[in-house]
Amino acid sequence: MNFDFSDAQKALKKQTRDLLRQVCDLTVPRRVLEGEEPYADEVWKALVDMESPGIAIPEQYGGLGFGYLELCVVAEELGRSLAPTPFSSSVYLATEAILLAGTDEQKQQYLPKLAKGEIVGTFALSEGSGALSEEKLACAFADGALRGAKTPVPDGDVADFAVVVARDGDADGASLALVDLTADGVERTTVATLDPTRSHARVAFDGAAAQRLGAAGEGWKLKDRVFDRAAVLFAMEQLGGSDACLAMATDYAKGRYAFGRPIGSFQAIKHKLADMYIKNELARANDYYGAWALSTDADELALAAAAARVASTEAYHYAAKENIQTHGGIGFTWESDCHLFYRRSKLLSLNLGSARVWKDRLVTALEAQHAA
Repeated sequence: MNFDFSDAQKALKKQTRDLLRQVCDLTVPRRVLEGEEPYADEVWKALVDMESPGIAIPEQYGGLGFGYLELCVVAEELGRSLAPTPFSSSVYLATEAILLAGTDEQKQQYLPKLAKGEIVGTFALSEGSGALSEEKLACAFADGALRGAKTPVPDGDVADFAVVVARDGDADGASLALVDLTADGVERTTVATLDPTRSHARVAFDGAAAQRLGAAGEGWKLKDRVFDRAAVLFAMEQLGGSDACLAMATDYAKGRYAFGRPIGSFQAIKHKLADMYIKNELARANDYYGAWALSTDADELALAAAAARVASTEAYHYAAKENIQTHGGIGFTWESDCHLFYRRSKLLSLNLGSARVWKDRLVTALEAQHAA
């Protein structure tokens, strides 16, 4: 059994890394962090020119039709570079929701434009702090209109449309609704987060026109299926970020001298770097399992996605934290780039739900597998 990517997929990975090195060194996320722009437009355009948003979209809908393994290697490089773009919201979430639940008409309407980067989508679930369940949904969809608010919505201030999880007034339970965020009845307000290089917004709906996506009353189940797919891709992003932290810490430990020798020669630093490496490799094993499950639509996808999500969240948090520690007093300063990775690690750990949520989902998937 082959547990590695193919030569063609590795070539795509290298091509993406080379592109991002040219257009997105760490001065770019820092510029977005310190400025007013919601994302780096030149980085987004470079990815669009490379046709990255359409990698997993079938050719019949205007995409490249490659597959999810190719999208996984691109996601890893986006995480490594801290690319400040709406790629994840539009590609991992909105596109996946339409591919999974859309009618052929909806796919023809949205997917070609998503593949070409002509429009940006997002996915709106959260309604503020606290655990959210299907029964607690306040945002409502009835008679073709949405009412209520979602916050925080990733890239909600720049997206052209959103897939919204809402209580369905015409059916039991929740449904997914497609809504144009530039139309009447929608009000958007940017919200502050720990990592402004990935913008978020509060989106309020006051009778905004919307259309149902998928079967009525099946929205919560569809959300879970979309999140299982997105979790693998976000995990690959986290892996790229944690690898970058390890490389950054290792380079510094080799070049920083104390008492006449590199600090990397001291046992305390060696242990930090070794532990970072171990956690990264454990995450990589789980992520590759998730990538296989995603690419084959395997029955184990829910289990593999949860395992990848938990392992990558823990690896990225540890690597970002220990990268700061390895850099010592310099690592704690604004001028150091260490905090850029720490911010991203914290933000990604909450996308799609916290680590605790995914640990619960992992236990549930393991119990289901045992029962079967």
